[in-house]
Amino acid sequence: MSALVIDRIGLLVTNDPTLGEGPLGIIRDAALVFEDGRVAAVERAGAAGDEHVDAGARCVIPGFVDSHTHLVFAGDRADEFAARMAGRPYEAGGIRVTTAATRAAGAEELTALTAGRRAEAARAGITQVEIKSGYGLDVATEKRCCEVARRFTEDVTFLGAHVLPAEFAGRPDAYLDLVCGEMLAACAPFARWIDVFCEEGAFDADQSRRVLVAGRDAGLGLRVHGNQLGLGPGVRLAVEMGAASVDHCTYLDAADVEALAGSETVATFLPAADFSTRQPYPDARRVIDAGATVAIATNCNPGSSYTTAMGFCIALAVRDLRMTIEEALAAATSGGARALRRDDLGRLAPGARADAVLLEAPSYTHLVYRPGVPLVAGTWIEGRRA
Repeated sequence: MSALVIDRIGLLVTNDPTLGEGPLGIIRDAALVFEDGRVAAVERAGAAGDEHVDAGARCVIPGFVDSHTHLVFAGDRADEFAARMAGRPYEAGGIRVTTAATRAAGAEELTALTAGRRAEAARAGITQVEIKSGYGLDVATEKRCCEVARRFTEDVTFLGAHVLPAEFAGRPDAYLDLVCGEMLAACAPFARWIDVFCEEGAFDADQSRRVLVAGRDAGLGLRVHGNQLGLGPGVRLAVEMGAASVDHCTYLDAADVEALAGSETVATFLPAADFSTRQPYPDARRVIDAGATVAIATNCNPGSSYTTAMGFCIALAVRDLRMTIEEALAAATSGGARALRRDDLGRLAPGARADAVLLEAPSYTHLVYRPGVPLVAGTWIEGRRA
């Protein structure tokens, strides 16, 4: 088998402290050797191989792991965004606008739209994505969305319990019968995870627990949207149920933080959503200092966070969530991997998947130092240039 060497790396972030300096495992003047889609070796510059890429003393980091996205959808909600910027508050019900457009789109159209967004994400350094359904809210469209998502990732999440569709207004129990029955049966073969929007305007704690139990019984891992619009039961429900991740975490009280710190559930922050909805930014510093594991994700979706720019999310996390640059970079790489319960992602160490990003910069600090500048010079996914 042939070996690809990314050589003359000025600063390499491995996310493995046994390989280099500090918690990020930094190595200077390094080379990465890829074979058969995996990291074969981490060496000093000048390593032997069949093909060489000259990093030119620039920085290489692990590929970003985006553990919360909604890439499969049709339609546009730019007018809603403009109205929100003009002062209208964010409400979960805007999801229904996208539902109508997504139901009207066929598999070919949805695949093409998703492919464009996935390619854009790769250009931004995202090497692994989780993709949720949730814009169909009927059996046929949810299944179609999960099938499309499965073409782009093994981390597909069934989110039939996103909001109550219009045709079930006032009948949440009837809709949950559908979600936990026929809809789950149709989507589970394509999914690894199940998620629920546990929030005022969506589903309460008892309804959310019902969805999670049904998903768990179907063999799916658990994820939760929680505490986005206010204090609520989402975080503690996620911890109680052993969910891999609870996402948003915008509003947290002391009991929420304590629960996260004593659990394996990852607190995933979505700062671009808080930016877009004018919500307050969560206090990630408090969660990290308590000892909880955290991640950062883009939440790319048409309503509240239409971005694939993980670098932008990192900059927001440092400025507004009170994370250090190192903590934010780890949250967007190894933290995302933890949120997906993957040990093959988010690090550049022998045996890990060969996912790497070459920055047009001497250091990862430039992701925050130069916000909004496209700094990704190259992305490798499973050892192949994207």
